[in-house]
Amino acid sequence: MDTPELAHVIEAILFVAGEPVEIGELRRALDVTEIETIQALDALESDYDFHRRGICLKRFGNHIQLSTRPEYAPYVERLLQPIQRQSLSQSAMETLAVVAYRQPVTKLEIEAVRGVKCDYSVQSLVNKGLIAEVGRKEALGRPILYGTTDAFLSHFGLSSLNDLPKPPEENPPEENSDPLVP
Repeated sequence: MDTPELAHVIEAILFVAGEPVEIGELRRALDVTEIETIQALDALESDYDFHRRGICLKRFGNHIQLSTRPEYAPYVERLLQPIQRQSLSQSAMETLAVVAYRQPVTKLEIEAVRGVKCDYSVQSLVNKGLIAEVGRKEALGRPILYGTTDAFLSHFGLSSLNDLPKPPEENPPEENSDPLVP
């Protein structure tokens, strides 16, 4: 199968799936190499961008999905009048930030950073699918380790955790303010 035809097949699969599809699953279902899959996805994405189509290819983690082009979203929203999504509380956002930047992390470690209990926030984020259990820490009691999910990347429009903004330095190096002292 040549790249343009493969791109069209992938487009059909993504359209019908509606949900994010793992690139590896897509490759296996089509019985093509990873390189062929990536080339077809790149071709599809380029076509959407070149023609300024109403949809675009959204990549996050190792998943891919068709999505409304961001600049056209207000028109779609006006027609469909979606129910407002409940935003995350301040405590949930703080908890999510700690998990995103320090993962894998335990509840105790999150609480040490935030200075308050985080049971409700962690459970809320797990229920929303933004964080998940990623293992157990090799320590007394084997506490649960949490990390972000692909849903987190999708929700915040990130391709990977490398796209997170760099946090400010906690203790910037102090410069000598006295010009006479070397």
